[in-house]
Amino acid sequence: MDRTQQILAGDLRAVARLIRDIDDGLPKAREILKELYPHTGRAYIIGITGSPGVGKSTLVDQMIQNLRCCGKTVGVLAVDPTSPFSGGAILGDRIRMQRHSTDEGVFIRSLATRGHFGGLTPSTRGAIAVLDAMGKDYILVETVGVGQDEIEIVRAAHTTLIVLIPGLGDDIQAIKAGILEAGDIFVINKCEREGTQKTRQELQMMIEMDKDRKVKGGWKPTIFACEAVKNEGIEELMSGIEEHRAFLFQKDANYFERFQQDRARMELFDLVKQDVVQAVMNHLTGSGQWDQFIRELVQKKTDPYTLAERILACCLKLEQDF
Repeated sequence: MDRTQQILAGDLRAVARLIRDIDDGLPKAREILKELYPHTGRAYIIGITGSPGVGKSTLVDQMIQNLRCCGKTVGVLAVDPTSPFSGGAILGDRIRMQRHSTDEGVFIRSLATRGHFGGLTPSTRGAIAVLDAMGKDYILVETVGVGQDEIEIVRAAHTTLIVLIPGLGDDIQAIKAGILEAGDIFVINKCEREGTQKTRQELQMMIEMDKDRKVKGGWKPTIFACEAVKNEGIEELMSGIEEHRAFLFQKDANYFERFQQDRARMELFDLVKQDVVQAVMNHLTGSGQWDQFIRELVQKKTDPYTLAERILACCLKLEQDF
C-alpha cells in the first residue's frame, strides 16, 4: 500500500512519519494531505487551552481515560515549547500521558512551536487532518500555554476548553479581551484551592454580560470545577462537552453549516497567507532584493510602507482571474 492507504488503514508508523514530514514542511507531505482531505470531517476536535501550570496535561490525560472507557479512539496533539538545542518539542506534556502510550486506541504526538505564536503551530491543522483520516473518533489538541493570546485553537476545534485555576489571578485574566469569546467551556482545575467559588462567580458574571451570544442565539458557555489529579469532576466535564456537541449538530442545519464555513474560511485564509508570504520571501531572498530593501530602509532612502506596496505590486497579480 502507498502511504495514503496506510494512513487510512490506521498504520501508526505511517501516521507518525507523515506528521513529522508535515512539521518539517516537506512538499511531499502536502501531496498526501490533498489525497487525505476527502476522508476528513468525521472526528470531533476538542481544544484545551490556558495559562502555564493550570494542569492542562493532567486534564487531557483523564479525558483520554474517560473516552477510552466509552470505547472511543483518541488522537492527541500536544503543542510543546521548542528545545533551544534540537529545535524539537520539549516533551513535558507527552510525558504526563505515558500510561496511554501502549494503548493502540490512543495516538499521542508532540509538536514544537518553533517560534510560532498563538498557541498552535503551522503544522497543527495538517496533523489534525491526518488523525481524522486515520479514523480517530476524538482529537484532543492541547495548546502550548502561552497565556491570553492563544485563541487560534478556536479556528481548529469544535469545542474549546479554557482551563483556569483559582488563586493566581485567573479570575481577572478571564475578563481579558478574546479569552471569553474563545471559550465554549470553562474548567476550573485544582478546585480544592481557596478562591474557586470567587473564580466561578467572576466567570458567570462575564458570561451573563456577553449579550452578543444571546442575540445571535449562540451557545452559552458552561463552567465546571475539576480536580484532575484525583479524577474528580471529569465525567461531568465530558457530559458538558457532549452537550456542546449536541448543540452544534442538532440546533439547526444552518447553524452547523455556518460553523463549518467559518472553520473552513479561516483554514483557507491561514494557508493562503502562509503560502503567499513564503513565496514572496523566497523570491526576494533568492534575487537579493530583500537585502537591498533593508539597506534602503536603514539609509532612509524609502519607507517600509512604500516598499510593501512595491512588493505587493510586483509579486501578486490580484487582477488575474483564479
